[in-house]
Amino acid sequence: MAIRNIVTEGDEILRKKCREVSEVTDRIRTTMEDMLDTMHSECGVGIAAPQVGVMRRMFIAEPEPGRVYFMINPEILEMEGSQWGAEGCLSVPGLIGDVERPERIKIKALDLDGNEQVYDFEGFDAVVMCHENDHLDGTLYTDKAQNIRVAEAPEEDEE
Repeated sequence: MAIRNIVTEGDEILRKKCREVSEVTDRIRTTMEDMLDTMHSECGVGIAAPQVGVMRRMFIAEPEPGRVYFMINPEILEMEGSQWGAEGCLSVPGLIGDVERPERIKIKALDLDGNEQVYDFEGFDAVVMCHENDHLDGTLYTDKAQNIRVAEAPEEDEE
């Protein structure tokens, strides 16, 4: 597959609402595989189509290594509870901010085969899904965040 360029904050494409995918074709699957490669190349846990310049309602989430979700035409059906956490974004490099998200969500989407799936997510998984889903409506985490700050690099243990 291919690694694509990531669109960064300031590009108007990130502020537009994406169109639905009318049919899950080989082209859609290839785009999503490219998105996965791109996300992995940047050590991300999620990436949405507009972040690679594709204005379609689809994203990939990998809340933990090896557990990948391909979401096409996602729709959040239910949200419960509340949690706060620090978020960053491949399209807003070098910054993090504290965002309030639901503790639990139910989301419906098509998979890579075009089959409808319904998922329940809690905790960090719910955060990742909501963050990526926001991209499809032209919303960045910085629109909702408090205490936006420079992301600190993890300190190396000194010996």
